[in-house]
Formats: sequence, structure tokens, C-alpha cells
Amino acid sequence: MINDRPRYIVVEGPIGVGKTSLATILAKSLRARTTFETVEENPFLSSFYADRVKFAFQTQLFFLLSRFRQQQELWQQDLFAQVTVSDYLFAKDRIFAAITLDANELALYERIYELMGPRVIKPDLVIYLQARGEVLLSRIRKRGRDFERKFDADYLTQICRAYNDFFFHYTETPLLVVNTSDIDFVADPGDLDPLLAAVRRMKKGTQYYNPLGTKPEG
Repeated sequence: MINDRPRYIVVEGPIGVGKTSLATILAKSLRARTTFETVEENPFLSSFYADRVKFAFQTQLFFLLSRFRQQQELWQQDLFAQVTVSDYLFAKDRIFAAITLDANELALYERIYELMGPRVIKPDLVIYLQARGEVLLSRIRKRGRDFERKFDADYLTQICRAYNDFFFHYTETPLLVVNTSDIDFVADPGDLDPLLAAVRRMKKGTQYYNPLGTKPEG
């Protein structure tokens, strides 16, 4: 590995955009270890999708504590010994909290978050994956998770807007923004190889990768 290459890479984006898939591919390419968020271990998630108002706080708090525990494990690892790739940014928790919690719940959540945030390692590179709403819905349905079977399109629109706003103002680390709407980097090497090249070229600031020769969804 070249010394100036990032040692801790995070892949982020809305539900269904392919975060875990790309993180897995990157880890294999870079011979890196992985840290994946444990979405399906959240015991409140199915109830949340059935009644977001009633179960929002429990769901969000479980995610916050679970992600913080994983981040603390990263503190105990030597990040210079091996590249690490994760499929989530710790700050994403606040994106969802701002959407799902009422004012009182959010105030309490923020007090807890402020105790944890400074104790989390910042990545060297964040890759933000975007896609159109209809593409995300198609991908969510295709993966067939039971608790996502009746996923709310309006809620997904809220999430996408919140993500776009968050990363529009994001300056904490180098950021690569990738439009994945018309590519399939999992199945098509012709889509994957240029994306990996864009990741390798990434150095500082914010850069955008918008693939040419787009293909229709279907």
C-alpha cells in the first residue's frame, strides 16, 4: 500500500444504494478488513416500519449504541496495520434521528450523541453513493428483507433529501460523491472498474463521479 492512501474508508448513502456491496468489493480489492452495521440485529426495526412514530426513539437509540460500540472497537485496532472499510458513517445516525424523532426525543438523543461523537474515529475518505428514488425502491424490493417488504416511498424521499443536505455541507474528510442510478458495479466489471479507479484517484476535498454511457434501469 502507498502511504498516502486512505487507511479508513467509509461508504455511505440512503437505504438500498449498495453501501455494503461496494464496501465488500473495496475490502477485497484493498485486502482490507470490514466493519458492517448490524441492521437486522435491531429488535425494534420491524415494529418501526409498521409504526414509525411509536417506535422511532427505541429504534434510533439501539442503532446509536450499537454503532458506538463498533466504533470503540475500531479505537482498539491499529488502523495503520491494515486498511479498514465500513458501510456506514457514525454521523449518519443524526440524519435518521432528525427525520424520525419528535422535538423532545431529538433533544434527548442529541445530548447522548454529543457524549459519543468526539470519541469516534474520523475516516480518511467517505464515498457517498446516490441514486434516484425509484432505483432505490427497486433495489430494496429486490433484496427481499421481510421488514422492508412494504417500504414507504415518501419516507425514502425524506431520507434522500436529508442525505443530500448533509453531504452538501460535509467538509470533515475527503468526499467522493458517486451517482449509481444507471450502473451496476456488483454485476458489471465495466461499471466497477472505472468506479474503483475514481476511488484510487481521490485525494482531497470533494469530488464527483457521474458515470457516462448510462444504461436504463430494468
